Amino acid sequence: MEQEVRIERLGSDRFDESMELSQFAFQYVRSEQELEAARERVEDQPSDRWAVYVDDAIAAQATVLELHTYIAGKPFAMGGLAGVATWPEYRRQGFVGKLLLHSLEAMKEKGQTISFLHPFEFGFYRKFGWETYTEYKTYTLLPNQLPPRLVSPGRVERVNGYELLYEVYESYASRYNGALKRDEKWWKHRINVQNPTKRVIYRDGDDSVQGYLIYSVANKELKVKELICLNDEARDALWSFIAQHDSMIDKVTLQAPVDDQLIDLLPNPRIKQEVVPYFMARIVDLRGFVEQYPFVPGEESLRVTLEITDKQASWNEGTFELVIDETGQATLNDATRGEAEGMVGEQSEKGLIRIGIGALAMLLLSYRTGAELSGSKRIHGSADAIAINRLQARIPERTTYLPDYF
Repeated sequence: MEQEVRIERLGSDRFDESMELSQFAFQYVRSEQELEAARERVEDQPSDRWAVYVDDAIAAQATVLELHTYIAGKPFAMGGLAGVATWPEYRRQGFVGKLLLHSLEAMKEKGQTISFLHPFEFGFYRKFGWETYTEYKTYTLLPNQLPPRLVSPGRVERVNGYELLYEVYESYASRYNGALKRDEKWWKHRINVQNPTKRVIYRDGDDSVQGYLIYSVANKELKVKELICLNDEARDALWSFIAQHDSMIDKVTLQAPVDDQLIDLLPNPRIKQEVVPYFMARIVDLRGFVEQYPFVPGEESLRVTLEITDKQASWNEGTFELVIDETGQATLNDATRGEAEGMVGEQSEKGLIRIGIGALAMLLLSYRTGAELSGSKRIHGSADAIAINRLQARIPERTTYLPDYF
């Protein structure tokens, strides 16, 4: 008997079944209290939850969170793909691929022009157009390796809640590509539940909050959950505060952006550190993304031809004319649909760039430069690479960083 296969929304009435699959797939067990908190989060945080049903059974599932991310200081609507899971008896039947394509179509319709996910395997999601966009440093320091304690003009103050942290975080996050613009619900369900943690802020001499620290101490280890500083003064003060714990700990561990320069503060920079690839990104709607993207202004407009490969999202694939005006505003004309008549015949003059949708996300998020992508054969241009170099000059330079997880 032929089975009925369909993709539909995963309603709250199927929450228990969905959680059973999640706990099996990701190998964890939640208490009744944790399950209730998860139910509240699902009901409270905006998201689309999709499932592949075989007859009436959940075979596979995925969630797309409605989030916003900073790119060149500007918030973009972003679909956060999470919780992709399949029961073993339904694997290798193409169900996850169908879910991903369905999710992309739904994100495009909602105006979510870019998507992030945390991969269980990078190679798997590369097949569907996602590509690595950020990494982070991990540090492990012994007490005698910590930065020297310094006297600051302000003060460290212990706090509860997140109200005094919110604006500091947003100012910090907007400096990076790919950091979340957190709303109240994100703080409530994702940050405030990180227990047991302590929180302190740093106020400068004018009583303005310039940084904060979220951390825990257990088993003689101080774990930094977040160390967010808007200036060197706050950084020095909060590291001095961390060093005040030296008599009760054996080590300090934390994550930091890849541009972090902690070792420059240390008497002995030979500490344990590692760079870890983290999240992946995908451009969902090429035109929507590019026309929102804040390119660098220039003395004259730039016109290049982009030949885009996107095997999953057909609306992104084709030959396009990218025009960036003097203010940095871009328009994308689709030659395959006749929007840029005569463009293809002028490719040698305007410059042709061939690139896949994943590599384009790496380029526009400033995770990789055009020269780096060319070296790995992820981007191709004319022999002199003039078009690639001109486009690179109009891309804002930012470090990518994501201090969150979903």
